[in-house]
Amino acid sequence: MRVVLKRDVADLGQANEIKEVSDGYARNYLLPQGLAVRATAKQVNIAKQQRASERERQEQLRIHSEQIAERLKEQPFHFKAKAGEHGHLYGSVTAANIAERIGRILEEPFDKRQVDLDESIRELGIYLVDLDLAGGVDGQVRVVVEKEENE
Repeated sequence: MRVVLKRDVADLGQANEIKEVSDGYARNYLLPQGLAVRATAKQVNIAKQQRASERERQEQLRIHSEQIAERLKEQPFHFKAKAGEHGHLYGSVTAANIAERIGRILEEPFDKRQVDLDESIRELGIYLVDLDLAGGVDGQVRVVVEKEENE
């Protein structure tokens, strides 16, 4: 039986794909769970339109992410922190700190999960931090951690 998937189904396919499955699998699992519908001409056309609009949305998301990456590439992010004599910070600079600063620059929310920081920055210096932006776009920002001067 040919079906159009309404949602992603593990080991079968993604939403709006047309699949050939056994009659029993379709009747007993996919159709009652609302995971698929029979592949009528109308349903196939709807699925094609939805796939096309999803591709367009993904392309717009990728373009937006590339613009963000380009905008952030040249701009260093300076953080002032209290540090000991040997350059060890008394605190740390986290992915959330970096994301918050990026969000201020972009004037839109920026998710800390997009900052690919294995562990918090705990020493003075210059760091290149990777970004995992939407649409599969990778970026990089320069983070400069400087010693806070006591007054």
